[in-house]
Amino acid sequence: MTDSRTMGLPGEPAGPALIERILRVDHAGEYGAVRIYEGQLAVLGRDSEAGRAIARMAEQERAHLETFDKLLPERRARPTALQPLWHAAGFALGVGTALLGEKAAMACTVAVEETIDAHYRSQIEALPDDEGDLKATLERFRRDEVAHKDEALERGAQAAPGYEALAAAIKAGSRLAIWLSSRI
Repeated sequence: MTDSRTMGLPGEPAGPALIERILRVDHAGEYGAVRIYEGQLAVLGRDSEAGRAIARMAEQERAHLETFDKLLPERRARPTALQPLWHAAGFALGVGTALLGEKAAMACTVAVEETIDAHYRSQIEALPDDEGDLKATLERFRRDEVAHKDEALERGAQAAPGYEALAAAIKAGSRLAIWLSSRI
């Protein structure tokens, strides 16, 4: 059985530092997701079928964000200092992909959610056994993200113009945002 004092890989945080890093980066990620969907809705509106689907996904992301808004002060963790950047970048990504069309907006969701699925999985594995509640929360959120990805695939994400290149660029950007937000 592991506990919060157990060390992971050399140079990786453990204990309270691990929890702080997880909460910081996940708060940033959920904030960024809300901003992406807000950007997409600004272009696509809420009246189309795709707009209604995006609005539903955005509501789940807002609920995730509210959870992290509560957990940060409870666990004495701070948000990322990069939040102003994610405010603008998330909205711009949402607008940009929506301007390319509904399928490109869905391609954005697939790319982000595939990255987040792997990210949440690695966090769940890294958390010690005495963090059962946090593990359960992350697992619940991970399942929501996978459902978003699956819905976006059903809505034709892979038919977006330049899907492979678009998805690769968004995944690379998402991985960079994760790395930066966990540290800054």
